[in-house]
Amino acid sequence: MSRNVGGIDRGVRVIVGLVLLAIGFFHVVTGTPAILAYVFGLIVLTTAVFAFCPAWVPFGINTSRSKHNQAKAGGSPQ
Repeated sequence: MSRNVGGIDRGVRVIVGLVLLAIGFFHVVTGTPAILAYVFGLIVLTTAVFAFCPAWVPFGINTSRSKHNQAKAGGSPQ
């Protein structure tokens, strides 16, 4: 599993994940929307922690600039 989530992307995911969890925790929304906020918040935080988003693989999206990923993709590091 190679990384496909870069630094800025990871930061945004952490913020969005924490906001979603806070929305559910502080009862801004209740019921099904709160459960969805918890689930999506955890998913977004997990993808930030592991720097890998499985939903992006089929589309070939990669915001990571690591030399390892560029070498695997056949590109030259800059």
